[in-house]
Amino acid sequence: MLENLEPAPKITAQPNFRPAIEFDGLEGEATTPGYATQPANFDEFLQSAGIDPSDIDIIPPIRTSRWQQREGGEWLVSYRFTFRKKNREIDLPLLMSEARKGAGKRKDIKTTDKALIVAPSDFQVGKTGSRGGTQELIARVMRSYERIEQQMKSGKYERIFIMDIGDIIESFSNAAHYNQLESNDLSPMQQVDVATSLMLDLIKRAHKYAPVTYGSVASNHCQNRFKGQQVGKPGLDDWGIVILQQLRRVTKELGMDVEYLIPQPHDEGFAFKYGVNTIGVMHGHQASRPEGIPKHWASASFGSQWSQACDTLLTGHFHHMRIEELGQRNDGNGSKFWVQCPTMDAGSDWFRRSNGLDSTCGILIIELEKNTPFAGEVRKL
Repeated sequence: MLENLEPAPKITAQPNFRPAIEFDGLEGEATTPGYATQPANFDEFLQSAGIDPSDIDIIPPIRTSRWQQREGGEWLVSYRFTFRKKNREIDLPLLMSEARKGAGKRKDIKTTDKALIVAPSDFQVGKTGSRGGTQELIARVMRSYERIEQQMKSGKYERIFIMDIGDIIESFSNAAHYNQLESNDLSPMQQVDVATSLMLDLIKRAHKYAPVTYGSVASNHCQNRFKGQQVGKPGLDDWGIVILQQLRRVTKELGMDVEYLIPQPHDEGFAFKYGVNTIGVMHGHQASRPEGIPKHWASASFGSQWSQACDTLLTGHFHHMRIEELGQRNDGNGSKFWVQCPTMDAGSDWFRRSNGLDSTCGILIIELEKNTPFAGEVRKL
């Protein structure tokens, strides 16, 4: 009775998926519809979502799902893949490539009793914001470097001091907040590599005209932190200090005339002398508001801290330039000055939105005369 009956045709269920594209501007994931023609044309699918395929790299592996529409029908294949925008990696020579270029020969310049302080602050390499990302930061920095080198060339200085005022990288654990992870365009390792290369470039420019002293201080974005809290010794466990150590290795290999300054292991800043001037350097995160810096300096002086002997104090952290006269020098020959350095970062947009304030980027420089007390004159280049 059942001899002439045929079993129902086997139907393969279509995979449970929906074609879709998710893209954050840098990386994305795509699930295509089913294609009968091989190889599939991903370009049209990306174009349908408004994405230029010529600006995209597809990242292996590519996963597939295969099914038959009906018995004897066409086999369809869907693809799932991740992709990223091309040229996401920074087109900057890595540290060792930069180092191989050598330092060049020192210019034969008749020097004067003057020194130049160059105070780069708050580069926050790896951060993105309204001023762009790392590529735009590099462009800003190089424009400032060109102007600064012209000053180095014309100044005939007997020494150039390059003081990293802190927050040279963005890091990813400065605060216990995931926004910092999401807004970075470089990993911490890439941030350190780019920052080191940028500072090596500045040292090599300066070294053409004078011996160099390079210093770095502890800062909130560079300190070893866990969930926003500092871990370890502030004067040692800091990415800015690690970058300084790498610079020291490279410049020593190149035979360059560069001295280095870092804080004591349990301090966050230091002081150095040039002639009659004693300059203090700290990042500024020691105070919650700019107005707290003079009070902190006064308290540290009463507490016989490293800044007690300073006539001038350089800070960053607050992302704007500011010069304030604060009482008498220790030798009675002029005034003390607090110099707040400008930022070079991608933009503190949360602060701008909440307070309405913003400032232009630049790198602060100070020209010192050996036997003349500093009188508060600075420039932003």
